[in-house]
Amino acid sequence: MSNTAKTKLAKPPLIVRNARVKDIPHIRSLVSRVYQASGMGTYSRAMLLGQIHNFPEGQFVAEYEGAIVGYCATFLINGDVALQPHTWNEITGGGYASRHDPNGDYLYGMEVCVDPDYRGLRLGQRLYDERKKLARSWDVKGIVFGGRIPSLSKRLRRYGTPDAYLEEVKANRLRDPVLTFQMRNGFEVLGMLPRYLPEDKESEGYAVHLVWRNPNAPDEKEEQRAKSYGGRLPDTVRVATVQYMQRRVGSFEEFTDLVRYFVDVTADYRADFVVFPELFTLQLLSMEDQELSPAESIEALTKYTEPLKDALRDMAVRYNINIIGGSHPTRMPNGRVENVCYVCLRSGEVHEQPKIHPTPNEVYWWNIEGGQSLNAIDTDCGPIGVLICYDAEFPELGRHLVDQGANIVFVPFCTDERQSYLRVRYCAQARAIENQCYVVMSGNVGNLPKVHNMDIQYAQSCILTPCDFPFARDGIAADTTPNVETVAFADLRLEALRAARNSGTVQNLKDRRHDLYTTVWRER
Repeated sequence: MSNTAKTKLAKPPLIVRNARVKDIPHIRSLVSRVYQASGMGTYSRAMLLGQIHNFPEGQFVAEYEGAIVGYCATFLINGDVALQPHTWNEITGGGYASRHDPNGDYLYGMEVCVDPDYRGLRLGQRLYDERKKLARSWDVKGIVFGGRIPSLSKRLRRYGTPDAYLEEVKANRLRDPVLTFQMRNGFEVLGMLPRYLPEDKESEGYAVHLVWRNPNAPDEKEEQRAKSYGGRLPDTVRVATVQYMQRRVGSFEEFTDLVRYFVDVTADYRADFVVFPELFTLQLLSMEDQELSPAESIEALTKYTEPLKDALRDMAVRYNINIIGGSHPTRMPNGRVENVCYVCLRSGEVHEQPKIHPTPNEVYWWNIEGGQSLNAIDTDCGPIGVLICYDAEFPELGRHLVDQGANIVFVPFCTDERQSYLRVRYCAQARAIENQCYVVMSGNVGNLPKVHNMDIQYAQSCILTPCDFPFARDGIAADTTPNVETVAFADLRLEALRAARNSGTVQNLKDRRHDLYTTVWRER
């Protein structure tokens, strides 16, 4: 057989696999196409990050000829929640799967959608089967979800009420293309869920409460799954925070040599992350022969943006450490000036996180504008987030990162005196407590005469934890002596976070009242 003939006979496989972060644009496009007629829109990138980060084993895509043609989203939850009446927004944590409970005894199916152009491939059946395999492998009691009934709006006048329509389908006197399929797959009808998803006009906001009971589920909790959520991640992550001295430098190379020294030292201590302070690059302005105006300063700094990213990326790879690169005032392609943190991973990837809320001083001196995006960043130690200084004083931002799966939030900061510092410090501690996450602060010390808005510095860098029994007594894993150049290290146990979130003295994330309030992030 010729090579040409072989090529013609070889068909790309249809596979179902776990979803990955790089699939997110394709998943968003798929969901948008599937729900175009209903007007429900698609998931935001942040929601899909949350789904994948919170329970990576439970998110599946169907891939055919290299294209994503199906998506299935799942998380673990306790039956005493899932089997009670609820809404989609309440039980999914607003679409982030943030109510995932690693000790949950049921899987909750928050999404199954199939590209309408590929429905002849039985993709829905494949995704349901994959979810059942997951239930069996985790020895959970079953699968619960709210099933759409998109034919309801067209037939409601004939049958009078949604409950009457449901009874007709259950009695096999009426065929519903979705519900009949689910019942054939072994799902039991528990009842109707009113106001489940108000945006679903085709289903009149209703859903059918369905459960599949795992015939192989153990009877006793002690006999349940041996697997533990998050086994793919290290149990302990070592972080280092650099309290960095601002000083005059004579060249960009002298600046990078100073940074490289700290990267080298922390890498020798086998740190997984090292974080530098906000605006630590402003010492580059000390090279100028004369004092610059704010506008001139920004232009002078702009020329260092690409060399800075290249230097940090090279250090991250060379020293095998993830670098949270403080922040650097950057002129964006559209002409805006933003205060950007460059996160350089030891894999060679570079991520950018802009400051969302510039301070009045930044606006006045540098004409800095707030960024438009806040995303968790996937690393080899799990998802992390960055809140630059003032951003840590806004509770919604920390919660948004943790909803996306972040376990560690890095806070590069720059404050001139103690009161300013304490505002950031107290708020960072609050973010650690309310989100049951770790927060790592890194600040500048020293003075930079003739550099606007960087005259004096005050800092006491620290590594903060929730306040509960698995953590340090005062919620402080490590801190530094104020106003001296130094480095602090701490080993952070991710398993301690999981334990606190699900069985701690208080369970801030779990106990949120999704039925009363929610925070909605607009996709830009």
